[in-house]
Amino acid sequence: MIKLTKFNSDSNKKGEFILNAEIIETIEQTPDTVITLLNGKKLIVDEKMDEVVRRVMTYRRALHKY
Repeated sequence: MIKLTKFNSDSNKKGEFILNAEIIETIEQTPDTVITLLNGKKLIVDEKMDEVVRRVMTYRRALHKY
């Protein structure tokens, strides 16, 4: 699980949420960071693509540490 900040353009509010990193299919920088999930849902987050990748890698390393 990774913590991200979702940007809600309708109300211009930001909110943190936890995403299961195992359901990420793709991450794109367009220039906003768009995460596509395995079910086809798309999320736009404040973090840059490299930061999301870093968090996913940290999460996966932690899983295999024990």
